[in-house]
Amino acid sequence: MSKTKNTNTENTVKGSKGRPVVENSARQARLAARAARIAAGGEVKRGRPTVETSARQAKLAARAARVAAGGTVKRGRPAARKQEAFAGQD
Repeated sequence: MSKTKNTNTENTVKGSKGRPVVENSARQARLAARAARIAAGGEVKRGRPTVETSARQAKLAARAARVAAGGTVKRGRPAARKQEAFAGQD
């Protein structure tokens, strides 16, 4: 195999690929409004909103407080109990 590159080829794309854009569609109006909000420095909300009083948010806040205090945070799922420990409990 040769390690030289052929520099004489030109890749030109004629036209545009994909589905054509309908300029006055509802989606294009939404995208334009979103782009205008971003340009004006506004907030663009994405995804499902959080409920600050939920148990998960309380857990995450407690974890963040531990990290901020310099404490250690365990990661992942707790280790499974060994099978030998169950052998004597029959």
